[in-house]
Amino acid sequence: MKLNWNNKSVLVTGGAGFIGSFLTERLVDLGANVTVADDFSRGDIEKINHLRDEIEFRAVDLTTHKNCVEITEGVDYVFHLAASVGGIHYIQRENVGGLTPSVLMNQHMLEAARINDIKRFLFASSACIYRQQHDDLNRFSEDQAIPANPHSTYGWAKVLGEVACQAYYDDCDIKTSSVRIFNCYGPRESLDPGDSHVIPSLCRKVIEEPDGGSIELFGDGTQERGFIYVTDLVEGMLHAIEKKTDGEPINLGNGKEVVTINELAETIIDISGKDLTIDHDLSKPTGTDKYACDMTKMKKELEWEPSTPLEEGLQQVYEWAKEELERTKQPAVADGGADE
Repeated sequence: MKLNWNNKSVLVTGGAGFIGSFLTERLVDLGANVTVADDFSRGDIEKINHLRDEIEFRAVDLTTHKNCVEITEGVDYVFHLAASVGGIHYIQRENVGGLTPSVLMNQHMLEAARINDIKRFLFASSACIYRQQHDDLNRFSEDQAIPANPHSTYGWAKVLGEVACQAYYDDCDIKTSSVRIFNCYGPRESLDPGDSHVIPSLCRKVIEEPDGGSIELFGDGTQERGFIYVTDLVEGMLHAIEKKTDGEPINLGNGKEVVTINELAETIIDISGKDLTIDHDLSKPTGTDKYACDMTKMKKELEWEPSTPLEEGLQQVYEWAKEELERTKQPAVADGGADE
């Protein structure tokens, strides 16, 4: 049964972030009374400034039990997106900073959901939990997360969050959803060279490089990915919290259009209209060689699949990035990444 969001109290943690801002925007459109909780470790108030008169905003540290209980009082539904996260440099580095804050937030938020009798709870997991080899493309299906062996502490935090969601469903009868997000992209992502993902990173390089020049990629560019546009992802999350609340994780991604990083760069160059060549730095980290989303379970159980063509989404991101860089006049710095 489709949920009626009108006048429902909804909490979005990490709502000032990239995905969270689009989710907040969509929930407001659906008539929900939205509270955004964010500590600004990665979020940016500018992403939701246009919604400030329509939402409640709380600057809060969710690593404490007390704050999580207080922020969920009177709430019907929770979308828990807040996490300790960064770009390719971050997810490849084993560090407590990628584990401890996220684990604390996940556990305290679930316990607060139990205490305050939250109707439904969605946890934003990640494709970073996957590691096992599947086929030539590594098109991961949900059952391949076990035995768990992610590349990073960030991935382990997501694994533990999924386990906790399943436990709270089984033991406390809380309707929980865990969505494994594959390579989301769109406007409002970070353009900072230190933590940007591959699509905004490539857009920035192409925008800042003079016509006739060259851009540099990490690795040989043969890494393959399937990307999902952010508004599609938001619709998938809404479908998940409506139809998949049995604690079992489910993929959210787009396995229909899989491209190499070279092909991705070439498409962005074509969108720019510039004549640029591509160089490769084989000494830099490249992320997982190949991975994309197996959509079988997602299409069956959610009765949904993404619809935005990659080139259309890239056009939107490129135009946004060009306007954003012109507005902020950020200095050019060497950057790049090939993951997420």
